Amino acid sequence: MDYKKVASDVVDAVGKDNLVAAAHCATRLRLVLKDDSKVNQTLLDNNSNVKGTFKIDGQYQVIIGAGDVNYVYDELIKETGLSEVSTDDLKKIAASDKKFNPIMALIKLLSDIFVPIIPALVAGGLLMALRNFLTSAGLFGSKSLEAMYPAIKGISAMIQLMSAAPFMFLPILVGVSAAKRFGANQYLGAAIGMIMTTPDLGGLTKFWDIFGYHVAQTSYTYQVIPVLVAVWVLSILEKYFHKKLPSAVDFTFTPLLSVMITGFLTFTVIGPVMLLVSNGITNGIVWLYHTTGFLGMGIFGGTYSLIVMTGLHQSFPAIETQLLSAWTKGTGYGDFIFVVASMANVAQGAATFAIWFLTKSSKTKGLASSAAVSALLGITEPALFGVNLKYRFPFFCALVGSAVAAAVAGLLKVIAVSLGSAGFLGFLSINATSIPFFVLCELISFAIAFVITYAYGKTKASAVFAAEEVAELAKVETETNEVEKTSNQESIRAVETNTNPKQAETLVSPLVGKALDIKSVSDPVFSSEAMGKGIAIKPSENKVFSPVDGIVQIAFETGHAYGLKSDNGTEILIHIGIDTVKMDGDGFTQNVAANQTVKKGDLLGTFDSEKIKAAGLDDTTMIIVTNTADYEEVTAVATGQVAVGDDLIKVN
Repeated sequence: MDYKKVASDVVDAVGKDNLVAAAHCATRLRLVLKDDSKVNQTLLDNNSNVKGTFKIDGQYQVIIGAGDVNYVYDELIKETGLSEVSTDDLKKIAASDKKFNPIMALIKLLSDIFVPIIPALVAGGLLMALRNFLTSAGLFGSKSLEAMYPAIKGISAMIQLMSAAPFMFLPILVGVSAAKRFGANQYLGAAIGMIMTTPDLGGLTKFWDIFGYHVAQTSYTYQVIPVLVAVWVLSILEKYFHKKLPSAVDFTFTPLLSVMITGFLTFTVIGPVMLLVSNGITNGIVWLYHTTGFLGMGIFGGTYSLIVMTGLHQSFPAIETQLLSAWTKGTGYGDFIFVVASMANVAQGAATFAIWFLTKSSKTKGLASSAAVSALLGITEPALFGVNLKYRFPFFCALVGSAVAAAVAGLLKVIAVSLGSAGFLGFLSINATSIPFFVLCELISFAIAFVITYAYGKTKASAVFAAEEVAELAKVETETNEVEKTSNQESIRAVETNTNPKQAETLVSPLVGKALDIKSVSDPVFSSEAMGKGIAIKPSENKVFSPVDGIVQIAFETGHAYGLKSDNGTEILIHIGIDTVKMDGDGFTQNVAANQTVKKGDLLGTFDSEKIKAAGLDDTTMIIVTNTADYEEVTAVATGQVAVGDDLIKVN
């Protein structure tokens, strides 16, 4: 790789005057730009040395690859004259460069609180869907399964109990998550949630007489907004008392005073007022749904992907939990937002799938295939930003398919009774009697989006794909000529160094932990396989060992990543945790240095999972074959728990 040229290409694409600051991690350049719209995305997409781009947390990130990114970064700094900064400093620069937007700040706040508790709500919701499946008449006959087979009544009743619990005690879950987000003690947040849902509360018919003031013993089961405000008040009180009370009494009296005052304010002011607000929001949404009917659903479906582009959809879980809680209590209609999201995601996936058929570019085909599958399963960002918005017309064709399907779903009264995967697997979350209608609407969404995208692409955009094919063929021809010029030298070099590169081999696990699908990790650089194929491990011990006999090509100063090359030519990146470069080496130790020879099982270094988690980061470790393109097949063979030395990845 010509590092100077790659750096120059990146600068040309983003604009030298558009650059505010730059840093790098183990795999990518991290740039803060004045205006993202000025980026020449086509130049980057067509650059064979750029493995992908994306934007997150105010940073425009360009994926270069381990072992190359640091050299490209050095050349970029030389060309632009920017000062070198750490990734932590860059994050601060990105944050300060953003204009304050209270709406987006609120959305991020809600997202931070609700995303961690979604698994519990999904579990409860799917159990609820299973209960509906057992008790709904008309699915397998005139009677329900429970009525036809009385022996399952016991398990059905148990499922009902388990499904209701996460929603009934939702304030406790929200209390824990909100306390973490607001900087309060999480167990005190849980305590506030418990106080608000204790079975001793008698509702509006029972009162406490406090100095002549009657305080209703209202239960806040199933509620969200009252506990959010209560825990926010708790966080303010706790911080105040920590600051004001002497250390000798702080441990005892700060929790006491914080919980007691918050509890009193909750039942006297916060709870009654926020309960009115909460019920008003839920009733307003339901009223809007009933009033606008299928027409409103169609408009919502036609704009949902636009909402995803802005990030506003991150606030929807807060609304959906209210709708599902009302459904659980028998006072609401259910979650129609999930239905619309499913139609929109399937439509975007279908449009991306159509691009796979239209394009002759191998790079676009590879991205489109994985992005389409991801969208059909409920994750649309790769399809939206990687394919559909690049060509524009697929995005708008998908909006049409989504609008029609959502309108049909509204006409057929399709609703969800739980959260889940908003895509083809979304039928698991749908009211049992509506599942056939839901599947029909998904097929409508897919068919319309695919057909009009393909038809338009064939007639109106064929020149675009033809140009892509010509450009790729020209690039291949240039690269072939370069290879032919240097093939003899490379052959001689291989003989001189007595290497036998790129032989089939099996990489073993460098960690103890649980093997995970690389596509499931939250970092798009790895989940998209832009860096190469591999596997992830959720570690249960804090040591990392060499998976091969070979050489350490890179040992990052921060200790969070290692680049190795085996004696057989396999190039491996071991990346400990996600975004752990931000820790600047804290919690990591290295036992090896660059250019050091290692044997399979040699200790590379250690890391502190507790410190990683305390920093709010994920310790999931990625093991990637970065020269995947040199092999016919790279296959992850490990599942479940793995020990150091277990077979992990086969390369052929």
